[in-house]
Amino acid sequence: MIEADKLTMIYGNGHKATDEVSFKIDKGEIVGFAGPNGAGKTTVIKMLTGILKPTSGRVTVNGYDIVKDPYEAKMSFAYIADNPDILIQLTGLEYINFIADMYEVSEKDRKKRIDTMAERFGMTEVLNTQMREYSHGMRQKLMVIAALVHDPGAWILDEPMTGLDPSAAYELKQMMREHARAGNAVLFSTHVLEVAEQLCDRILIINKGKIVSSGTLDELKEKHPGRTLEEIFVDLTGRS
Repeated sequence: MIEADKLTMIYGNGHKATDEVSFKIDKGEIVGFAGPNGAGKTTVIKMLTGILKPTSGRVTVNGYDIVKDPYEAKMSFAYIADNPDILIQLTGLEYINFIADMYEVSEKDRKKRIDTMAERFGMTEVLNTQMREYSHGMRQKLMVIAALVHDPGAWILDEPMTGLDPSAAYELKQMMREHARAGNAVLFSTHVLEVAEQLCDRILIINKGKIVSSGTLDELKEKHPGRTLEEIFVDLTGRS
């Protein structure tokens, strides 16, 4: 459902942020994307979502090329950015409805989905409050609700747990599991290796713009016997 083929990004200053990054995420999979700061995670995610056009390489989401068929591709996935401070002059409900309008979600479907997710995240009572009055964690929860309101097949999430309280983080993890069990694909970047260990069918590790490891937790531990995931990560990426 999500495929990156030799994604390379070279910025104007000549910096090669990613170097032929390739991977595929199939239906029913939750894949964690880990790497040290500056490794290229966010650049890859921005290429997957069409925010950045790769210098070379190709992205397909649900069969659509993100460069050649951007509208169809973007209609088929949810994207949660790592910054929830967007249009904070709107109320939470106004923002969700703005996103729902863009994705042409019917009034009936959006009401049902908003009510369900707002209840799960404890946001029902504050949906009519301006987002400028929200805490960081509340804004993050609102971004999740808005991103998922069109019920897309693929989820691409950049550090989605940042700022969430334990209850909200638990609900999001449950929703990710439910989404994958329904035959959909989830890719999320994270610095919290324990979350990747709990959730993921596979873990991708990127360092200096290259994928240095891809596999299940069992496969990683088989290649690195006696090591924890944290120790494996340090072995593969080096110490800060």
